[in-house]
Amino acid sequence: MQSIKGNIVDIENARIFSGEVRFENGRIVSITELEGKSNGGYILPGFVDAHVHIESSMLVPSQFARLAVVHGTVATVSDPHEIANVNGMEGVEFMIENGRKVPFKFNFGAPSCVPATSFETAGAELNATDVELLLQNPQVLYLSEMMNFPGVIHEEEEVMKKIAAAKRLGKPVDGHAPGLRGEALEKYVSAGISTDHECFTEEEALEKLQLGMKVLIREGSAAKNFEALIGLLHDYEDMIMFCSDDKHPDSLVEGHINQLCARAIEKGIDVFKVLKAACINPVNHYKLNVGLLNEGDPADFIMVKDLISFKTIQTYIDGRLVAEGGKTLILLEEAGEEPVVNQFDCQLKVKSDFKVLRDNYPELNGEIPVIEVLDGQLVTNRLMLEPKYLADEIVADIERDILKIVVVNRYKEAPVAKAFIKNFGLKQGAIASSVAHDSHNIVAVGVDDESICKAVNSLINVKGGVSCVSDTEDFVLPLPVAGLMSLDDGYKVAENYKRIDEAARALGSALISPFMSLSFMALLVIPELKLSDKGLFDGKDFKFL
Repeated sequence: MQSIKGNIVDIENARIFSGEVRFENGRIVSITELEGKSNGGYILPGFVDAHVHIESSMLVPSQFARLAVVHGTVATVSDPHEIANVNGMEGVEFMIENGRKVPFKFNFGAPSCVPATSFETAGAELNATDVELLLQNPQVLYLSEMMNFPGVIHEEEEVMKKIAAAKRLGKPVDGHAPGLRGEALEKYVSAGISTDHECFTEEEALEKLQLGMKVLIREGSAAKNFEALIGLLHDYEDMIMFCSDDKHPDSLVEGHINQLCARAIEKGIDVFKVLKAACINPVNHYKLNVGLLNEGDPADFIMVKDLISFKTIQTYIDGRLVAEGGKTLILLEEAGEEPVVNQFDCQLKVKSDFKVLRDNYPELNGEIPVIEVLDGQLVTNRLMLEPKYLADEIVADIERDILKIVVVNRYKEAPVAKAFIKNFGLKQGAIASSVAHDSHNIVAVGVDDESICKAVNSLINVKGGVSCVSDTEDFVLPLPVAGLMSLDDGYKVAENYKRIDEAARALGSALISPFMSLSFMALLVIPELKLSDKGLFDGKDFKFL
């Protein structure tokens, strides 16, 4: 029998008392109230990330767990649609099996949109039969974010079959409906969509809450909606959760859901409401096998220094101490060796593949459509700007920060898609990534065709990763698992990623996270203007320009 003493945080009853938790064989045997005041830390249920793509950490699940437990995270609600878009069912099975190697509670969903749209090339397809097969797996707990909200609203047969399968099996359906309001939103919700993590404004989130949706406050490495939405937690503490969605490895080293708790306390929100969002609501909504600090529960709990910073002293999962004093206790060898799954079948490119001829590019009154990046957001704006010409070509205009963006099909030989983008800020060189939501073709931004070609080819050579090339140095971080993840020690990957991110900044980028922002420039389901391997795409009207 093991035991731990401290200030026990009873979230459901909004009280804190000095007590002792006794646990054995992975479960809590008793919680006893003690007399007097404890000088120890605060014991509370572990944190849960209510929506995350593990792949975006560039770490396989077992390595993600080693970093996350240090910050008091004991579980995630994980959508594996990134690897599913590359490797289909094989990719989802890889994530489940790798996650089982370590003491951590990954809760995977069945990806609902593979491919995300018909306007891009992915490596796989999951139809309604595949999705139902996944949902029948007891380790798959929900239908992942239904990004195809037009398909729901127009009741497309294949979409509705996937939702019906989840309902039949009693598993919740996650939503993804940025900016959806009014009658269209009502129809989306009435189809059975239960959550949304894509709210940009408090007004949008409030409308969704009033229709019965659970709203996830997202703060990841690129998309940051905390400031806009956190005020809603005052009145809707039972319907709000915290999530990261996409978190790069260097960010995960710094913190996780604990950081959102600390920021919410700074905003003056009641601690019990904050902890409902961080610990309780995801477990209840998704019916997770995660303890909530009750007798008989799995022994999943944490001790934090205080209820202000939420600095984690200890993390327990199923009664095992997995992190202590800022150090992970999940051994590196527990992650084990894995067979590498991937799909990469394109040839090296040449400089002329990236040329943009003025006669082949859409113009309107001497202007061209340009993607405007918004720092910290997945949405982009559409600008109409006068291009810079060099003979018969349209080229990057470094002085006005209008650079070239390309998407290269990684699955087969095809023409390179090209467009122009503003706000990346590069003064020289190029950056490229095969982490490019959701189909994960190669996306690159650069100041000239030679640099772009070099950055792209460096990734083709290693079959996936992120790269940064300048006039003097080249950096490559290989991601051999589906072109998305590394099998290396998570802390080592984080350090290498930090180095390449700093190299991108040295080229002139002032974005919070240049590579994370880059990875969303091919995400067609987020308006307004994006680039797929097939061309420049209008995300509002859902059509190619």
